[in-house]
Amino acid sequence: MVRHADSTLHQVRLTNVNAAKPIPPLPLRPVDVEQLFLTTALGRPAVETSYLGQWLLRASSGWTGRANSLLPAGNPGMSVNEALKHAEAFYEERNLPPLALVRLGSPAEEEIRQQGWTDARPEQADVLVMHTSLDLVNAAPAYEVTVDDRPDAEWYEAAFDGGVPGPAPAVMEGAPRAAFASIRLDGRVVAVGRGSMTGHWLAVDAVRVDPEYTRRGLGTAILQGLTRWSGPLGGRRSYLEVVEDNVPALTTYSNLGYAEAYRYRYLTIR
Repeated sequence: MVRHADSTLHQVRLTNVNAAKPIPPLPLRPVDVEQLFLTTALGRPAVETSYLGQWLLRASSGWTGRANSLLPAGNPGMSVNEALKHAEAFYEERNLPPLALVRLGSPAEEEIRQQGWTDARPEQADVLVMHTSLDLVNAAPAYEVTVDDRPDAEWYEAAFDGGVPGPAPAVMEGAPRAAFASIRLDGRVVAVGRGSMTGHWLAVDAVRVDPEYTRRGLGTAILQGLTRWSGPLGGRRSYLEVVEDNVPALTTYSNLGYAEAYRYRYLTIR
């Protein structure tokens, strides 16, 4: 059996094989960071999105920074100072703090900081956006992974402690093409994760494993299950986000072939 990059299997008669050898992993191609920066917003869209030129203003009743922050991608169609004033008004109207998600080291970060915006969460570590080729992460999962188009109550119960935040379903299910993976052991859902497709990119997020079942490879299996879902749909590359000080997750993803594309932080005006 030969496994294609999209995870489909092809049978070859042994009598037709003249020679065989292991194929080493393909080198990870460089990523278009600007494209990926925008792709991450499309993979998990906010409840409300408004355009400021090419910049995105996002609001979701305060649930998650990503879904309630300005994404300065491209040209705002006006001066940065004017654009930020519009952003402040947008968030003030919704009783939300003004936030901007900026790619570290980008011109936008420098320009926004020049307008007096500073770290909104100085005590928190950088968030790393990591990427890889599906070829490196679409091995067969060690557990049976169920992938559904919509999450049920059990999925949400496993994904959140202490109840589901009100805006969460709209954010989690808002992507045009999303999938919800789960693993059931001992009669209950013990691991979950979410995937979404934007072009040839697979986003993986909301991976969570029941504390009683950690260190068994369940998170890896969830990721592989989502990868295999995306291959036949045109998936070729994958990205995910991880906080720099989450060493166990960062180690797992690095061992699976993920590499850092860029880092981001949140800025605010006080």
